[in-house]
Amino acid sequence: MYSKLPQKRFKHTLEFLQKHLPAPATILDLGVRNSFSEIMEQHGYTVYNTNGEDLDLLPQIVKDYNVDAVTAFEILEHLIAPFNVLREINTSKIITTIPLRLWFKSAYRSKTDMWDRHYHEFEDWQYDWLLEKSGWKIIDREKWTSPVRKIGFRPILRTYTPRYYAVYAEKGIEK
Repeated sequence: MYSKLPQKRFKHTLEFLQKHLPAPATILDLGVRNSFSEIMEQHGYTVYNTNGEDLDLLPQIVKDYNVDAVTAFEILEHLIAPFNVLREINTSKIITTIPLRLWFKSAYRSKTDMWDRHYHEFEDWQYDWLLEKSGWKIIDREKWTSPVRKIGFRPILRTYTPRYYAVYAEKGIEK
């Protein structure tokens, strides 16, 4: 069932999540329900997902959930203004992953789905700045590569160049 899923990325993401938020815990996972939502539930988490709302236009919907943490795995790069949703989160913990900008590849843009595009592919310092500017204090970071089974110059670079960036951050809750 999970043979076509990005095994390495999911493995690293789950380990990073478990390191900073051991199960059982309740999570709001930004974005629609997906394969990783199911994996988190199989590992003891209670997971709520947003329902496909445009988080650029309705960032305040994240306030509707009372959870231990918010996760945003491969979602913030699709937003025009991720700052707005990050400011609206009213829990004290966030765990995110984003694809890093690669100097040897253009930003991802689906040819068949007009919504499946990366508006941002950040460098690590840009993403750190976004989190800090939106009120979060970064506690831990991790990067990993995303090699592909192809021949060529770019596949070789993917073996050594980090593609994914995970961040655990906290903030105080305003009263």
